[in-house]
Amino acid sequence: MAVDYKTAQPKEYYRKFLEKEVRPDGRELAEFRPTVLNIGSVSTAEGSSLIKFGNTTVMCGIKAELANPKTEEPQKGFIVPNVELSPLCSPHFRPGPPGEQAQVMSHFMAEVIKNSKCVQLEDLCIVPGKLVWVLHVDMICLNYDGNVTDACVLALLAAFKNTVLPTVEVNDETQAIETKLDKLQPLRVHSHPASTTFAIFDDNILFVDPTVDEESLATGVLTVVTVDDKLCMVHKPGKVHQVRLHTGHRIY
Repeated sequence: MAVDYKTAQPKEYYRKFLEKEVRPDGRELAEFRPTVLNIGSVSTAEGSSLIKFGNTTVMCGIKAELANPKTEEPQKGFIVPNVELSPLCSPHFRPGPPGEQAQVMSHFMAEVIKNSKCVQLEDLCIVPGKLVWVLHVDMICLNYDGNVTDACVLALLAAFKNTVLPTVEVNDETQAIETKLDKLQPLRVHSHPASTTFAIFDDNILFVDPTVDEESLATGVLTVVTVDDKLCMVHKPGKVHQVRLHTGHRIY
């Protein structure tokens, strides 16, 4: 009977639970799903991680290559994040070029790196004006069950902390590039951004770590990124209305 009610009137079904400050899966409004983190899961990458939030699973791999810096920024390297949401992780996504959600997520991850300064581009410089590192950060969603945003941020940070780069030198006489794989250096991580995604239901109920069903029924979704307990950025994909929390505070 409950299954039929959930299928026929999913929003009303959820509303009955949320009014009692609990969710159909048994979690409280501020309770996250169980989290599993595996570091160094891809042996061919310079750094990698695998993160699970409930059934949501994201793998992050970092590959490094050498390049010339920009003329206007001779002492800065590059970080290129990419989020992949394929049909293999959910029937919601189509084959072909990256969809809108994947593009928005890739841009969001670039902003997290930039605003949190967790990895500074100056640290990727080998020879100013001549040689820098490019870090390709690929985040692949293996199973999509909501809140891929927080999963990507945690997977990114874990992969950064797992990354080691070989020592690279440029011969002054021949200008040849010498890569010393026996001398590895860990990537310096300056800060630890933390992401928390909230779903908003009926414009007055707020809960964290939404599943894909909860995202589909929510009025909006809001992601808050903090660094050392200080606000770093707020991400609002789509329209999010003003929300009044039970404490009387407001989020816009």
